[in-house]
Amino acid sequence: MAVRSHLQTLLATGHRWGCTPAPCSSWTRCLSSINSSTQATSTSTGGQQPDGPQPLKWGLYAAAAAAGAVALSGSAFADARVKELQATAAASKPVAQAALQQPNSSDALPVFTAEEVAQHRTPKERVWVTYKDGVYDVTDFVAQHPGGAAKIMLAAGGSVEPFWGLYQQHMKQEVRDILEQYRVGTLEGGAAAAAPTEDPYRNEPRRHPALIVLSDKPFNGETPVEMLVASPVTPSDMFFVRHHLPVPVIDAEKFSVTVEGAGMRSLQLSVQQLQQHFKKAQVAATVQCTGNRRNQMKAAPAPGGSGAQIKGLDWDVGAISTAEWGGVLLRDVLLEAGLQPNDPSVQHIHFVGLDTDMTGTPYAASIPIDKALSDAGDVLLAWEMNGQPIPRDHGGPLRVIVPGTTGARSVKWVGRIVASADECQGHWQQKDYKAFSPGTDWESLDWSAAPAIQEMPVVSAICEPAEGASLSTYDGEVTVKGYAWSGGGRDIIRVDVSADGGKTWAPAALTKLPHSKPSRAWAWTLYEATLPLPGGFKGQLQLACKATDQSYNTQPEDVSSIWNIRGLVNNAWHKVNVSVE
Repeated sequence: MAVRSHLQTLLATGHRWGCTPAPCSSWTRCLSSINSSTQATSTSTGGQQPDGPQPLKWGLYAAAAAAGAVALSGSAFADARVKELQATAAASKPVAQAALQQPNSSDALPVFTAEEVAQHRTPKERVWVTYKDGVYDVTDFVAQHPGGAAKIMLAAGGSVEPFWGLYQQHMKQEVRDILEQYRVGTLEGGAAAAAPTEDPYRNEPRRHPALIVLSDKPFNGETPVEMLVASPVTPSDMFFVRHHLPVPVIDAEKFSVTVEGAGMRSLQLSVQQLQQHFKKAQVAATVQCTGNRRNQMKAAPAPGGSGAQIKGLDWDVGAISTAEWGGVLLRDVLLEAGLQPNDPSVQHIHFVGLDTDMTGTPYAASIPIDKALSDAGDVLLAWEMNGQPIPRDHGGPLRVIVPGTTGARSVKWVGRIVASADECQGHWQQKDYKAFSPGTDWESLDWSAAPAIQEMPVVSAICEPAEGASLSTYDGEVTVKGYAWSGGGRDIIRVDVSADGGKTWAPAALTKLPHSKPSRAWAWTLYEATLPLPGGFKGQLQLACKATDQSYNTQPEDVSSIWNIRGLVNNAWHKVNVSVE
């Protein structure tokens, strides 16, 4: 049992050095194996320990030490020692390899107090977190975290549960399985030992039950397809909802927005002051989530067979809606604050929301100054939606509407507007809402290699008939309805519809809002086409649509050329399969 004793001593020493009991519980597995192996050796030798070197035990010692050494801080000594010990372990007896492959058992893991876990908050000390009754060393995962290293480090030394409660996309078995690979111990007292937290979503507004819910916390729901084409303007309670954080509780009577930054004097403006001192502007504008139609891109394999997986909510065609917005032009407010249109010190306008995470970090985004100050940009500080005060769920009492731009820049519950030389450095500007080459996977991803998405490409979708609908051969025809839209104010000039998967096409009739005009066509175009069914045909039929905008941009045939690991800006032809009976 001498080897086991030495390993236990080394384990204790490792704690003092800021080590873990080793990723994937290698310490525990090795100790357990050594215990059983020692007993077996003792039995085979009649209880007598052989003299001289003992390769089996020392091979296991080396394997366990190698596992433990990876938990040391990233010094050159540690790196060299790991390589040395790993080489020794590789040359040891086969039973040593078997010992390292034994399945993890939480019953055999060491027990840690919450106070001990709290000591592990930096890479040097190792980054530990807890989830329910488990203790996890996530140091090696921090840099891989899809939400960025800064986000996961907020939980260092404590429970991830408050953050998973905030970002409930983590509440999936696949995420728990990933975390379990990093388990190193059990939390004394179990989940009850973690500090209790209030549900950050306890004050959410009520929503219409017809919305198609993709996540509850934060709430994300899309507009039913039937409502998308029922009217050029989407009813407010049917407007799709995209949240990243809990909806803030705001006292409208006390609310004001701060306007500040380079080249301006600071202003503090209530909604009433905006209404009294600035000319009201009204804009009909479509807002589209950057991930609209992601589910169709997810259904396609990664090009080249890389196996890369798209991450994000499974939006169908309903993460898009149109409203009549009322407010004041952002341009007018910035000029009132003294901003000069040609001021070289200002290149971006930031919008900071009042929705925050548990650390107080808000949702924030920015747009280029040229869009913010353009006479034809029509960027609004809006307090009105379809003739009524903007509901809480859609950014009331005041939100930004950036027409022709991805919805991620139309910040809700805007509390600060900042003129800056630099682009917003927030997570959703720098580490999300960017599209990459189809060949980019999560391992090779460099967020700085792509600009933040602003204007959106031309897109269209079929809303009627629905996927899987049954058509009657006796009708002899099918009526196809849907929407088309393009970013940057580019008007839709044509929508083509096909009843044979794209072999032949027919132009659709277009319906636009009355005040839509070229280059400032901020609202979508609805279309309708009635196509003959193939004579005497029964079976599966594929409908397809594609739109063309005023710049003659049109949609690609399939997602292979635009596939990206975030599933963003999917504007391939939209196809719907129906059956003819």
